[in-house]
Amino acid sequence: MSLDKPTDKPHDRLAEVVSDAMAAVNSLIRSRMASEHAPRIPEVTAHLVEAGGKRLRPMLTLATAKMCGYDGDDHIKLAATVEFIHTATLLHDDVVDESEKRRGRPTANLLWDNKSSVLVGDYLFARSFQLMTETNSIRVLRILSNAAATIAEGEVLQLTAAQDLATTEAIYLQVVRGKTAALFSAATEVGGVIAGMDDAKVQALFDYGDALGIAFQIVDDLLDYWGSDATGKNVGDDFRERKLTLPVIKAVAMADDEEHAFWKRTIAKGKQEDGDLEHAIDLLNKHGTLEATRAEANAWIAKARKALAYLPDHPIKDMLDDLADYVVARVN
Repeated sequence: MSLDKPTDKPHDRLAEVVSDAMAAVNSLIRSRMASEHAPRIPEVTAHLVEAGGKRLRPMLTLATAKMCGYDGDDHIKLAATVEFIHTATLLHDDVVDESEKRRGRPTANLLWDNKSSVLVGDYLFARSFQLMTETNSIRVLRILSNAAATIAEGEVLQLTAAQDLATTEAIYLQVVRGKTAALFSAATEVGGVIAGMDDAKVQALFDYGDALGIAFQIVDDLLDYWGSDATGKNVGDDFRERKLTLPVIKAVAMADDEEHAFWKRTIAKGKQEDGDLEHAIDLLNKHGTLEATRAEANAWIAKARKALAYLPDHPIKDMLDDLADYVVARVN
């Protein structure tokens, strides 16, 4: 079957397996995003939460808990926690990036204002901490609170590194670990923790989520130069927003004086002209940085799949393996 057929997409198969639990998560999200005194909170939150999206992160928590044999209901609270943290970061990101669209719809900051987006994001962070404490697990609280701090740190680091041509691949990886991988790894790790898995298996779940999240972000950055309507990614958005992503960081490192001057003008100074995007893509192809970036994404997926080897055999384990492949399928 083709990956284009919805029933053959790994995240859709995962969604089927955890559909009952996901319905409970959605119900919990709706009840906890309510506010008796500030009606704008559910208005803003509903706009983003109901916009769709794969709900991949909370799904990973539900799936890993089920795979590890958990039979309680704390995984519902933790999956909702993960989604609240993710939604809060999206609200804040759109303000920082001055975005006008999210998932094909106007952003909350455009429909309301920046103040509403920031404050509602803060509210969701607070709600997420309320939910995680209800599991009465200090270990779970430590994992998710550390993830929230790492996400915020990654966003601040990206703010200072985004247009700095001195940004290295190591700094890029640190940003990616913060803004994307931290929540993936926390989502998978807590599923094993509440199921009572031993430390080696919990570490394997963390390693899987970490590698999957890094590959996910690298592919997303790569699609900015290789995207199409089919991928849902507009070519050149990151370039126009002057974001130093991995393909560009690699090209800057290999640039001659003339090429470095081009990157300085377009990225560092933001003085972009007609034809600059096409020239940027030509430079990326000249130095092979798109192919090199794809190779790195595949290397991280190999690490994710290797981590799964330490986990018990289960149909969900096979789905997680397929999911890893699917993350890079768009650029392979």
